[in-house]
Amino acid sequence: MKTLHVPILIETDEDGVFIVSCPQFKGCHTYGKTIDEALSRIKEVIELCMEDPGAENLNTFVGFREVEITQGA
Repeated sequence: MKTLHVPILIETDEDGVFIVSCPQFKGCHTYGKTIDEALSRIKEVIELCMEDPGAENLNTFVGFREVEITQGA
């Protein structure tokens, strides 16, 4: 059995719902009321994405960065 490590992005929306995405697969995202629920769901979604015949052509994950934005006074 092969173990795959993929990056995920976790955000919250205005209602406090956790939105989780996996940038290596197009359209691979889900949500949950808790982080644990969202993480459980994203694993299921990733497994479904991996069943796609084109899954071997993963997007290349480069990394995350922050940029500094100065807002006007």
